[in-house]
Amino acid sequence: MSRSYDCADDEARRDGIADAASTVRKGELVVLPTDTVYGIGADAFSPAAVASLLKAKGRGRDMPPPVLVGSVRAAHALIEDLGGHGQDLIDEFWPGPLTIVCRATPSLSWDLGDTQGTVAVRMPMHPVAIELLKETGPMAVSSANISGQPAATRAEEAAEQLGDSVSVYLDGGLCEGGVPSTIVDLTYAVPRVLRAGAIPIERLRAVCGTVIGEAKPRRRPAPDPEAESEAEPEAGAGEDPAPAAGDGAQGAAGGEPAEAPERGAAAEEERRDGPGPETGESPARRSE
Repeated sequence: MSRSYDCADDEARRDGIADAASTVRKGELVVLPTDTVYGIGADAFSPAAVASLLKAKGRGRDMPPPVLVGSVRAAHALIEDLGGHGQDLIDEFWPGPLTIVCRATPSLSWDLGDTQGTVAVRMPMHPVAIELLKETGPMAVSSANISGQPAATRAEEAAEQLGDSVSVYLDGGLCEGGVPSTIVDLTYAVPRVLRAGAIPIERLRAVCGTVIGEAKPRRRPAPDPEAESEAEPEAGAGEDPAPAAGDGAQGAAGGEPAEAPERGAAAEEERRDGPGPETGESPARRSE
């Protein structure tokens, strides 16, 4: 049976953080608030726990979750190469709704899915999330919803979708952001936006100079109105499309939560799932 804690109450919050941290260490799942949407989280270094997270969401290994961290130092331990702009982006936007996709440190003993050697990392700006992450260390976190369903902005919405597959729910009230994190791929010389989100590209360009915008999915031509049968719907119709990623990047956020697989990693985090993370999306973006 799941346990829920009202984090608006100081005592309940302390008890909830302690219970959630213990639960994560045991390889079970928790739901936590972020600055974008609610996330479903697991110990990033427990392959069994990450597999349980993907199963709870109805996703496969081709949609690996992003990783949330409680400090910049923790992020540096996960990332082999920040590229030429990674540190500047971290200094400007963390903690906050920016997920960066980088080459992962090769020696890490983890299995987030089909990441192709990359990791999507974010430091959220939410006191409950940060407090928990400082207790647990890095967590694999995807938006707290079933793939293809709306990302949860309240703990009750997450519980309606995920039920007893989650052991602990940390109720932080309404996630007022409600918009998924922006996902930027830093594995190229020029940063690329894999998913547009809370941070507009203009702000990224103010820091990095040149930033390649999110790839727009190709649209099929309108079916011939005189065709005898309806045209077959596009895969993932009705869900947010995911941009294509280049070679070698991890799959896809947020959380935080709606998610689009990034090139292998993705994100905290968060937004309405596409046919892929956070459901059948292209393995090119992710969700916090």
